[in-house]
Amino acid sequence: MQKDKTLKDIQQEVDQYIGQFKEGYFSPLSMMARMTEELGELAREVNHHYGEKLKKTTEDESTIEEELGDLLFVITCFANQQNISLEKAHTRVMTKFKTRDKDRWTRIEGKGQ
Repeated sequence: MQKDKTLKDIQQEVDQYIGQFKEGYFSPLSMMARMTEELGELAREVNHHYGEKLKKTTEDESTIEEELGDLLFVITCFANQQNISLEKAHTRVMTKFKTRDKDRWTRIEGKGQ
């Protein structure tokens, strides 16, 4: 059985993949454009799945999972290029939500904190 990958594992795997090419990581602005493109593709897929806009018969059968994976790849590339640990970034944002936003929503009794 394969163990689940950590964010650190994912970042290392992407870095090893990108490291085999002379071009390396794209520039930050190019990666922002790619992130925007991938986010748009995810939005389109969610709209096809949950919204009123049906897919054309000529459109590929991509999935929300596939589009999330594409977005995760580009976000990971951007984090690596900027030398940012996604695990540390996640820890920081969760701390922020658990403190700043701790009373923002109605809790389910017996859960949280």
